[in-house]
Amino acid sequence: MSLITVKDLSVTLGTPLFSGLSFTLNPGDRVGLVAANGRGKSTLLRCLAGTADPTGGEITKGRGLRVGLVEQEVPKALADRPLFEAVLSGLDPDQADYESWRVDIALDDLGIPADLRDRRLADLSGGWQRAALLARVWVAEPDVLLMDEPTNHLDLSRLARLERWIAALPRDFPVIVASHDRAFLDGVTNRTLFLRPDQSPSFALPYTRARAALDEGDAAQARQAQNDLNKASQLRKQAAKLKNIGINSGSDLLVNKTKQLTERAERIEEAVRPAHQDKSAGAIRLAHSSTHAKALVTLDGAEVVTPDGRLLYKIGQLWISPGDRVVLLGANGSGKSLLVRAVQRAMTGAEVPGIKPAGSARLGYSDQELGQLSQARTPTEAITHAFDVGDQRARALLAGSGMSIDLQSAPIAALSGGQKARLAMLVLRLTEPNFYLLDEPTNHLDIEGQEALEQELLADEASCLLVSHDRSFVRAVGNRFWKVEGRRLIEVDGPERFFDELSRP
Repeated sequence: MSLITVKDLSVTLGTPLFSGLSFTLNPGDRVGLVAANGRGKSTLLRCLAGTADPTGGEITKGRGLRVGLVEQEVPKALADRPLFEAVLSGLDPDQADYESWRVDIALDDLGIPADLRDRRLADLSGGWQRAALLARVWVAEPDVLLMDEPTNHLDLSRLARLERWIAALPRDFPVIVASHDRAFLDGVTNRTLFLRPDQSPSFALPYTRARAALDEGDAAQARQAQNDLNKASQLRKQAAKLKNIGINSGSDLLVNKTKQLTERAERIEEAVRPAHQDKSAGAIRLAHSSTHAKALVTLDGAEVVTPDGRLLYKIGQLWISPGDRVVLLGANGSGKSLLVRAVQRAMTGAEVPGIKPAGSARLGYSDQELGQLSQARTPTEAITHAFDVGDQRARALLAGSGMSIDLQSAPIAALSGGQKARLAMLVLRLTEPNFYLLDEPTNHLDIEGQEALEQELLADEASCLLVSHDRSFVRAVGNRFWKVEGRRLIEVDGPERFFDELSRP
């Protein structure tokens, strides 16, 4: 028995986000909702939750079905509340008076420490805010759970806890999750819906296998479309030849035959279904300058300490050579970002004991908060102030990165996370580095952007030191791995043992 039935659903906000969307949600379905940024995932979830109205089509739900939606951001009305009270507000007022114990259970299940429960939601990290929003929805005991980008701001340990939490739900409990985290989708879903402006395909497979089936189907459709167009072209050529013969001979039979061939060609052309092409959110390209240095960065005896001077770990002798893509592995708070910032300081002229960059090393840097972008400037100013390009060239570059004319003149602070991330990648490209320092570079990038960044880093064997919680990205890009273990930074063979350690309860 279906719990939710969607029929010919469409939403248009200036341009169509999706149309003709039909699917059913059954008990036990764990659906991954996949689309590029701004293509309607959040809108569809709100439609299913009943907090937004579609442009057309219908949504039918089982009688009395309770749908819980975990939004991406903390509602303003909750930001100033203590975490416990914010979660408690998910209960009806009459329940809140005598069933507050439900909140304690939900917080324990999600691993939210007791010392955080009286703190304002706005003062907590993004990861704990996400956990609180999930707990707030869960205490109301929904029959269907909708989750909008639940892995945003989560480190690997909390991401693993979330995966275990979903896996522990009753087998028949349905979930729809919109996410750009490919490994997470593979771990928690059994169906995948690719949201498109029309003909949104669905597969009874987790993401990676579904993506392979989708690509195969798109390729087959492209071949069929090309074959049909070739057939129509041949018919038109035959019609043209017969037309000339008919005119010269005065044969009405040939004239009629010409008309028939032309009509057949037109019918074939009208019936052709062109292969799907995603409307790109903007290209991600990188540029690399050359270097003859044997080691771009050498670490020998460096120490990583907290701002208050507490030693986290020591580094023996390690180096990064051209073509090395080094991934830093370690638990949250172990000091990975501190090392990245120490290397950044050393490469921009500061004296950092134990860290020595090559004289020819040219740095490209991006931190996880995109702090290298001045929030008060516009994207156009960010390009023209930093690089020797005119206003017209800057606007062309920004357009190629998916930035519309109106956004090019808006403050960077007003851009979405995905737009800021693509702007940061454009700044990196124009810097033309031969060494990249990347702290969580896939934050805010959709799957299309993640794959484009992977291809760019692999294409010319770029050199980089990076931190990432994106397991798919780490596996695709890294060829060397350094792990914070105890008070030392050591080199390990790969990331899988580390991932396995974090996935254990």
